[in-house]
Amino acid sequence: MTKVSTEIRVMLIDDHPVVRAGLRAILDSFDDIIVAAEASSGQGITAASLAEKNIDVVVSDIQMPDVDGISLTKTLSADKSAPPVLILTTYDTEADIVAAIEAGALGYLLKDAPEKALHDAVIATAKGERTLSPEVAKALMNRISQPHASLSGREIEILRALESGATNRQLAAQLFISEATVKTHLVHIYSKLGVDNRTAAITTARQQKLI
Repeated sequence: MTKVSTEIRVMLIDDHPVVRAGLRAILDSFDDIIVAAEASSGQGITAASLAEKNIDVVVSDIQMPDVDGISLTKTLSADKSAPPVLILTTYDTEADIVAAIEAGALGYLLKDAPEKALHDAVIATAKGERTLSPEVAKALMNRISQPHASLSGREIEILRALESGATNRQLAAQLFISEATVKTHLVHIYSKLGVDNRTAAITTARQQKLI
């Protein structure tokens, strides 16, 4: 079928060639959407470069080399002339979701979403409407309903380092802060999560998809 003139032009960004090819095939199968450009990371992508290609929507993964999806979203969101961003990823932790939304992403969809959901999300994003997959909306609601577990970006960073087995001294060196400051952060983390040690903090954070 011939594509209509009102098709939405998409920039597809994902560092996995096979995944990108599959997504392109799905998106190009819709009469009102066309993948006009693609990339393996956000490096070099600006509002100006997107304008040259007449891009209407940026569909981006989160974890990528060089410039990740959240960093790219922040850059584009700071320029009012840039097209909106729809995050399409496998990452469903609260930390990633909140970071993407705070960065300015208009939508957040998981890669296992039905094809129709992907189509509708792209169209909604092009219209300036927010789109969240059910799992993402649930995670955000959990954050609102459980304010005690709403950790700061720094606290999430510390939790992820703890998850890798880092000691307080190693944490201090990695984050360029004192061990006393690390201990203070840990006290706040334990209080918010309702635990009293790092093992329980990591377990609870995983259960609540904070990390």
